[in-house]
Amino acid sequence: MDPRSLEHLNEDRRARRAVMLVTDLSAGTDRVVREGEAIDSALGEAVAKAFRTGRSQAIEADGRSLFLNVHLPPPRIVVIGAVHISQALAPMARIAGFDVEIIDPRTAFATPERFPDIPLHAEWPQDVLGARPLDAFTALAAVTHDPKIDDFPLQAALEAGCFYVGALGSRKTHGKRLERLSANGVSDQDLARIRAPIGLDISASSPAEIAVATLAQIIEALRTRGMAGTQA
Repeated sequence: MDPRSLEHLNEDRRARRAVMLVTDLSAGTDRVVREGEAIDSALGEAVAKAFRTGRSQAIEADGRSLFLNVHLPPPRIVVIGAVHISQALAPMARIAGFDVEIIDPRTAFATPERFPDIPLHAEWPQDVLGARPLDAFTALAAVTHDPKIDDFPLQAALEAGCFYVGALGSRKTHGKRLERLSANGVSDQDLARIRAPIGLDISASSPAEIAVATLAQIIEALRTRGMAGTQA
């Protein structure tokens, strides 16, 4: 591997950016490709697919034998609200391969007994996210129903380009939320990225069912990043 390629690769990985090492198996040369970089022809299609799936593989493209070595940051779910939905969502998300943490300043809800073995922050989101900023490989799910707690992280998630931003609440509740965020300077284009009511429409009723619907929607968003016609 070219030492410069290794340097760029490690820099991107430290910054939690999706990056790929493309190696020409015949020539022995390599190059670093970042997600979103424009590449024409069949190679571009293969690279985009590999970034979505996270699978490294050998391919034939443009008359060359290539190996695509994909490096994706560990996907992370930040849940705002230590509620019943979160209790079901957190263990399921970890089984699915996500890093999970819960933020809720309400100490009656944010207790280790309710969330064993899950990173838990009994603090205001603005304090936690100042030290642990959101990024493009983070999903944010706001489920407190309290605008004093939910609104700030929702706006922060939109500004950070999180691959998924979801919020619990009825359409009426969400309409009021959009009005508040708009008044705080969030654009209509960004507001349209919020998934609300949260989760895939499977007629979920119980907290556990809503958690299943939410996790499914998060996985869908992760695996369709960058595809035309999909919502970030």
